[in-house]
Amino acid sequence: MTEDEARDWVSGQVDAAAFDRIGRFVDLVVAENQRQNLISPATIATIWERHVVDSLQLLTIVSADAGRWLDIGTGGGFPGMVLAIAGARPIMMVEPRRKRAEFLRDCVATLGLEDAKVAASKVEQVDWVADVITARAVASVEKLLLAAAHCATTSTRWLLPRGTVDVASLPALCARHQLVFHVKQSLTHPDSSIVFFSPMVSGGRA
Repeated sequence: MTEDEARDWVSGQVDAAAFDRIGRFVDLVVAENQRQNLISPATIATIWERHVVDSLQLLTIVSADAGRWLDIGTGGGFPGMVLAIAGARPIMMVEPRRKRAEFLRDCVATLGLEDAKVAASKVEQVDWVADVITARAVASVEKLLLAAAHCATTSTRWLLPRGTVDVASLPALCARHQLVFHVKQSLTHPDSSIVFFSPMVSGGRA
C-alpha cells in the first residue's frame, strides 16, 4: 500500500472533517517526533500506511459506536488518537511516559476532541471500565489480559494488533479467561495480525 493509497483508504472510512483532523494529527506527530521519539523515524515516510491505516482498520472489526474504549500504551497516538478522531468515544488513552501523555493531551485540546481522555499511568492504576480494549504491540497477550482485567466486563471485546502470533497458545489462554478468539490479517503487513477476543457465552460460542 502506497501513501496515496493509504490516504485514499482512510478517506473512504471517515468523513471529510475527520480526515482533515487525522491529517492535522499526522503533522503534529511528525513535528513532535523531532523532540521526542513517538514513532520510528524510519516510518515517517510511510506514516499513513504504517500507523494511520494500521490504527483505523480496527474499526472494520468493531464499530466506533461500540461503547467505552480503552487504549493501552497509546505512545505517539496510535491507535488511540486515530480511533478517537474517527468517532470511537468516549475513550481513555493510557500512556505511562509523562512527555508522551502531555503530547497526547495537547493533541486532544488542539483537535477539539470531546470525550477523549489521557491517563499518564500504567493501566493497572486506571479507573475505567471499557466495552472495547485495544493495545498495539504492547506486552504479551496474556500480560495484557491480566493487567487490564479490572477494566473489562464479561462483555468486553479486545482488539490487539500484533506482529507474529503464536496461535497455538491462544486456546488455553481463552479457556482461562472465558474468551473466544479470531485472528485477522492486518491490511498493512502480510505477516502482521489482529487478535480479536470476544466473550464466551453459553455453549462456548461468541
